Amino acid sequence: MGSSRCGMVAIVGRPNVGKSTLLNHLLGQKISITSRKPQTTRHRILGVATREEVQIVYVDTPGLHRSEGKALNRVMNRAALAAMRDVDAVLFVVDRLAWTEGDEQALEAVRRARKPTLLVINKTDRLEDRAALLPHIELLRGKHDFAAIVPVSALRGSNLDALEREIGALLPMAEHLFPEDQVTDRSERFMVAEIVREKLVRQLGEELPYASAVQIEEFRVEREVVHIAALILVDKPGQKAIVIGQGGARLKRVGAEARADIERLLGAKVMLRLWVKVRSGWADDERALASLGYQEDG
Repeated sequence: MGSSRCGMVAIVGRPNVGKSTLLNHLLGQKISITSRKPQTTRHRILGVATREEVQIVYVDTPGLHRSEGKALNRVMNRAALAAMRDVDAVLFVVDRLAWTEGDEQALEAVRRARKPTLLVINKTDRLEDRAALLPHIELLRGKHDFAAIVPVSALRGSNLDALEREIGALLPMAEHLFPEDQVTDRSERFMVAEIVREKLVRQLGEELPYASAVQIEEFRVEREVVHIAALILVDKPGQKAIVIGQGGARLKRVGAEARADIERLLGAKVMLRLWVKVRSGWADDERALASLGYQEDG
């Protein structure tokens, strides 16, 4: 294995530029939570992609947010910066021809990390005018000394091979850290909680602010059936009613969709019980966040 390469790669960018979708396509399966709502990825999630002698360990950093505001955002910013400190390379993701104050802030963090950085221009399949990309690339090239600039469409899977080649070139010669068939080092409980949260976000869209957390209360296997009980925490009594829905219909739908995904993930039959609890102010309380696992690893 003399020529093997292996390294950690952080995926950064302002919320909603498509980081999670990009990660899922690079991994070839669904690991990171994806939805159309910004600020849904709050954890460092490791995804591992092994391509012959190159193994890429992806760290999907929490979105970088303005530092004022809720404790939750402060924690997320800290985690994003911490995640960038211990990587070999950074993927800085932007959305087509947009360049916002949020992008500028994310780039500032990238500059501070001082790591080789690939600029990924996402969603290029949605450009009306491909020619407009060239002057935009020139503009971005002036902003930072990027190792390379790669236009992709994460959703369509276009140009991801080229991106992987560029990433591989930035990684050190090293033995692989994970067995080839391992996709994530996160526990199954964590993955299950993320699936439930994703279904909630998809169902509720704009109705529910992102202040909802999922705690796994029970996870046991009995006669080849996995029994899971999950607690959905919301901020206000009104939100509890929204999550449960008319006659419990919405919670049932979230449960049915989540169960299907969890069965695929675990390759087993699953009995899933969900209930909703109001724990007010949790998003504003860093101690509570720490107890729910929203803190930097290590």
